[in-house]
Amino acid sequence: MAAKGKSRFIDVKALANELEEELPCRGRQIALLLSLAGQPNHTTCPAVFGYGHSATGKSAVVQSVLESISAPRAIVNCVEWQGQKQLFEEILNQVAEAGPSPENGFTQYARCDNANDFVRLLKGVVQEKEIEETVYIVLDKAERLRFMEGHILPAFLRLSELSQCNVCVIMLSQIVWEKFRCGTGYCEPVIVHFPDYTKNEILEIIASHPPAGYRCTFYASYVNLLLSIFYMACRDLNEIRHLAELNFPKYIEPITKGEATVDDAHKLWRNIEPHLKKALQTIYLREVSRTDRRFFAKHHGKIKKTARISKKKETSNQLLGPKAFPLDRLMAIFYSVVDARVAPSANIFSQISSLVTLQLLSHVGHDDQLDVPKYKCTVSLDFIRSIARTVNFDIIRYLYDFV
Repeated sequence: MAAKGKSRFIDVKALANELEEELPCRGRQIALLLSLAGQPNHTTCPAVFGYGHSATGKSAVVQSVLESISAPRAIVNCVEWQGQKQLFEEILNQVAEAGPSPENGFTQYARCDNANDFVRLLKGVVQEKEIEETVYIVLDKAERLRFMEGHILPAFLRLSELSQCNVCVIMLSQIVWEKFRCGTGYCEPVIVHFPDYTKNEILEIIASHPPAGYRCTFYASYVNLLLSIFYMACRDLNEIRHLAELNFPKYIEPITKGEATVDDAHKLWRNIEPHLKKALQTIYLREVSRTDRRFFAKHHGKIKKTARISKKKETSNQLLGPKAFPLDRLMAIFYSVVDARVAPSANIFSQISSLVTLQLLSHVGHDDQLDVPKYKCTVSLDFIRSIARTVNFDIIRYLYDFV
């Protein structure tokens, strides 16, 4: 924790280049955050809002930037601290560097029941520690703040003003800022967007860390083959990195057996292609909940009589009508019920557009997720049953109210 003393100087440009080497394809976001931070003793903007899908580098970039400038900080995940009391106390623990430990009997730095106490105690910590540099409070999964008391979000956005301290609150979320607007009493943060990685960017990031004993060019060739199979179905960096590590031993199997060399790309591809296509079926199935697997797996069991009776007390889904569903759920159900192994292709996704054009599906507005289209069925059950009969598919078995 930086305290009172000689002011430090940071070479922002050199630091930005260094961080971009560690976190490729996020140079613009790194440069923006460093420019907002300025020098350690400078007053920075009171609030920053970073948004983007999961696995787009939000948390990694912010944490790396703050560590590189040795800024006093508190980083909390709002999912882990549901109530305002726990959230406030955890922030104070980190800023004061006095969290629960065996030495203090696992006690908190201070009891904090509300926002007024938090502002007062935070100001006291800054004065007690003689902190002259900007204090950063990072709230990951910030969308959870919307479900707390209505004054919590405005209080964080105006924390610098309320505490009269050099404090910057950085909120990270998967949803856009427009979903956070809460009427009056708050100030607009600086918006930083973390877009999805492109195919080439995913290739660059993963290929930059090859397994021991293999060149970057060889690993890049393997990752490129992997993306040719999985990219249409999954664009999550962490998921693809996991798939690359999981399937690499199979890819180099002919090399370890002495049947091929690193230059025999065609032979290596023929060995792993069937394995990758089989692994493709597991991508969407991992996203299906237990309930979905129960109703859309082909050889499901029977619901107990007690469960059937309890469900009769609820409103029938037939009366409620069709509900909106995201594209990922549609594809998960599709891959659960198809007989043949069907790889994702442009043809499959074009069929969805055709269904919308024919008004069999309707495209509905987005909810909280970014760039995730949602659809709703617009045809009657009788029509669906007649279509299902033409392809010998017992649709009733997969409908909840008919089981």
